[in-house]
Amino acid sequence: MSVLSREYFHSEAAAFAHVESVLWPEGPVCPHCGCMGRVYKLEGVFSKPSKKNPEGVERHGLKKCGECRKQFTVRIGTIFEESHIPLHKWLQAIHLMCSSKKGISSNQLHRVLEITLKSAWFLSHRIREAMREGNLGPMGGNGKTVEADETYFGKKSGPAPTMTTSGKPFTKSGKTGPSHKRAVLGLVERGGAVRTFHVERADKFTVANLVMDNVHHESIVYTDESRLYTGMDARFADHQTTKHSAGEYVRYEGDAVIHSNTIENYFSVFKRGMKGVYQHCAEKHLHRYLAEFDFRYNNRVGLGVNDKERAMNALIGVAGKRLTYDQAGI
Repeated sequence: MSVLSREYFHSEAAAFAHVESVLWPEGPVCPHCGCMGRVYKLEGVFSKPSKKNPEGVERHGLKKCGECRKQFTVRIGTIFEESHIPLHKWLQAIHLMCSSKKGISSNQLHRVLEITLKSAWFLSHRIREAMREGNLGPMGGNGKTVEADETYFGKKSGPAPTMTTSGKPFTKSGKTGPSHKRAVLGLVERGGAVRTFHVERADKFTVANLVMDNVHHESIVYTDESRLYTGMDARFADHQTTKHSAGEYVRYEGDAVIHSNTIENYFSVFKRGMKGVYQHCAEKHLHRYLAEFDFRYNNRVGLGVNDKERAMNALIGVAGKRLTYDQAGI
């Protein structure tokens, strides 16, 4: 039997029951006053008639609070709020985005879910917002290894600068390096989670501050020979580099395996997804796509999380992360 044959992917009533069981494990909670005890279920209530639905549409999952006397559903306060897309289609979209390693385009969702392209694009951004993790604690720790590296994807908006990142003028051949590209810094704990940042400028000051703020000082840090990471030796338990310019990508020192291949592998999947699936991304939305790829990596099979559990984790994250059209930059 197909995974998508589950009832909550096809029945609106089952979809509401599923979401309520995840977001309200101890029973319904009124989003207006916070009451839990006196909440009543309203059945057989229909919306106002319209040209498309002359008899109205049944309002599944409708509740009424006995304290403040206001009506509500589980959609309120989540990414589903004020959306006209049926909840069971939302659950299908969440599963598809969570189970596709390199993502699924808005055009594909528009065709599969039979909704407009604009709705599919906005739906995707709302789901990415639910995938955004708020864990800001330091990565690594005593005896743990964290790899750091930077990459560049896509051109920055606006005119090209007249100076390179090192402050030198452009060469006559036009080879300017990464000065007019979008910079991304990545940190990954071996056998653990990844954390990426879209930075305006990948200079030594910015990169060093991000690494210091997000990596535990007792960690072992591995990077390449870039000058962005010089001076970190005294700030961590150990800092080792590999010299890519000399063809060195891994080095063995006793039991230590020194390389930054883990974070580079992550960047490889990210770029394949961005180029092969999404194809175009405005710079103002890059942080949301990074959150999507981070989420799938941090909830991967290697950590014991399958597709169903990954979609469940994304569903848990829908609360309190409502995204409006203005915030999405439409």
